Amino acid sequence: MAGFARKYTPQDIRLLAAMDERHDAPCGPAVKKLCERAYEVFGQAEYAALASISVSHLYNLRKSNSYTRQRHHFEKTRSKPSSIGEHRKPRPDGKPGYIRINTVHQGDLDKRKGVYHINSIDEVTQFEVVCTVEKISERYLIPALEQLLENFPFQVLGFHSDNGSECINKTGAKLLEKLRIEFTKSRSRQTNDNALAESTNGAVVRKLFGHTHIPQHWAPLINNFNQQYLHPYINFHRPCFFSETLTDHTGKQRKVYRYENMMTPYDKLKSLPNAKDYLKPDSSFEILDRVTHQISDNTAVDQLQKTRRKLFETIHGWTLKTG
Repeated sequence: MAGFARKYTPQDIRLLAAMDERHDAPCGPAVKKLCERAYEVFGQAEYAALASISVSHLYNLRKSNSYTRQRHHFEKTRSKPSSIGEHRKPRPDGKPGYIRINTVHQGDLDKRKGVYHINSIDEVTQFEVVCTVEKISERYLIPALEQLLENFPFQVLGFHSDNGSECINKTGAKLLEKLRIEFTKSRSRQTNDNALAESTNGAVVRKLFGHTHIPQHWAPLINNFNQQYLHPYINFHRPCFFSETLTDHTGKQRKVYRYENMMTPYDKLKSLPNAKDYLKPDSSFEILDRVTHQISDNTAVDQLQKTRRKLFETIHGWTLKTG
């Protein structure tokens, strides 16, 4: 009796492994969505079989001998108490523009501080902007805040940070007040108030830059990398889960994450009711569509990874010579 023909070939497994390596091994549903987009959106015929793979089968293929997977572990960023800002959870009510913000420090070496990454992410769309600065001081924070405001395609309505003083000082708070942007902070002992920013500290910032010390003078070079390669990839080419809140007969609520609700931050923005009303006056979906369809997801991440390797060769080559 003839056996069943194998649905997935060694070439499919190689494609899957390459996709995982490109995108730094995201969760199974994210890889499935990337394969779907490669075939259906960008017309890459070689992904025809993987475009219809189930998530459970994808995880089984990851266990094959031809597939290699790396694991990463991340640490949370700690902060110091500050009295600036109103202590409450933001209330976006389904509108984009309420930004969660946190800092990630790139380690000390021989009592020398490393660069700081200011990680900001919109609560509703998961649109994300990362600014890298030399120091957490007014001289560097104000230009970083201005850059953050400029990079989001929609109007920013609020900033929310944890109970630390790193992100927003008094001058920064005055800038936000001048622009009529509310500033809120996490409540005491409410660890979930800024969980979204904390999670992307690991899933994006630490995954890209690791924990190794990076001297402060490299901040402008890294920030340029963020602008040119990181932001286009994570916002236009990387699918994310979006939660759905269900209420049972007792009134208890729980969040579920359906595969059908997985999309890129840009696609999430477009899916919102009256989405164009949230865009800045100088932006439009026609302009943003050209950005997302200019290159494929794989090309975007290939460019990011290639440039990241060159970036780290430059940084660590200099560090070794002067260390």
